[in-house]
Amino acid sequence: MNRVSVITGGAGGMGLATATVVGRDHAVVLCDNRTDRLDDAARTLDGLGIQPTVFAGDVTDRAAVDRLFDTATGLGQLVSVIHTAGVSPSMGSAEYVMRTNAIGTVNVNEAFYATAGEGAAIVNVASMAAHMLPDEMIPRNRFPQALSDQDAFMADMLTACAVVPEDAQSGIAYALSKSFVRWYSSAQAERFNGKGLRIVSVSPGSIDTEMGRLEENAGAGAMVADAAVPRWGRPEEMAELLAFCAGDKAGYLTGTDILNDGGVIASMTERARKASA
Repeated sequence: MNRVSVITGGAGGMGLATATVVGRDHAVVLCDNRTDRLDDAARTLDGLGIQPTVFAGDVTDRAAVDRLFDTATGLGQLVSVIHTAGVSPSMGSAEYVMRTNAIGTVNVNEAFYATAGEGAAIVNVASMAAHMLPDEMIPRNRFPQALSDQDAFMADMLTACAVVPEDAQSGIAYALSKSFVRWYSSAQAERFNGKGLRIVSVSPGSIDTEMGRLEENAGAGAMVADAAVPRWGRPEEMAELLAFCAGDKAGYLTGTDILNDGGVIASMTERARKASA
C-alpha cells in the first residue's frame, strides 16, 4: 500500500522543496490555492521522477480541507502531513493573515486528527516571529477558542492586533498567528497521542523564498545581516528538517517547536542582555 504524505502550500517555497525529499519514498499530495503554480510544481516534480497528486484548495475552507484528506486516503495510508501553507504580513490585512495562518492550521490539523491512523505525524510551520513578541502581547488564554468558537477567536485576536496603528497590524497578526501555531502544536500533543499521532511545529527564520523575500525590506533583511549565520536560509535546508520531523526516525518527537533561524533569536537575545547590563 502507498505511504501518503500531504503537503499544504506545496506549489512553491518550502512546500515544493519538501516534496522533492518526501516524494522519494511516499506518494505525495500537493495542496495549494494557486492552480497555475500547482501545475508548474507538478511538472518540476515529474522531471525528478516524482508524480504528485495535485489538489487546488484553500486551507481556510474546512470543507475543502476534508476533500483534500479524502483524496489522500484514497491513495493509500496517510502517514504524514507537512503544513507549510501560510501568508506573510505583506500579503494582506490582519484578518486575512490571522485567518489563513491560525484557522487554516486548525482546519488542517483537525482533519488530520479525524482521518489519520496510528503512527502518523503532522508538522506545522510556525515562524521565528512567534519567538519575538513579548508575552504580555500574546492572549494565550484566548487561543483555545479557535477549536470551539472561531468567530470569537478571530475577534479577540484582531482586538489584540489593534494595540498598534492599522498599518502595522498585519505584522502583529502574523506573529500572533504563528504563536498560535506553536501553542496548538504543543497543547494538542497529549490529545493526538491518544490516537497514536505525533504533532510538531518548526519555526523557520528568513528563508529565501518568494514569500520570504516579500519581507526583506520590512525588517527581515536586517535581521539576517545581524544573525549568527548572516545569510538567508535555503528552502532545501528547511525541507530536510520538515521531512525528518514527519518521518519514522523522529518517532519520539512531539509537542514541541524547533527553531531553525540561523541564530537570529539567539543573537537578538544576547545583544539585548548585553545592552541591559
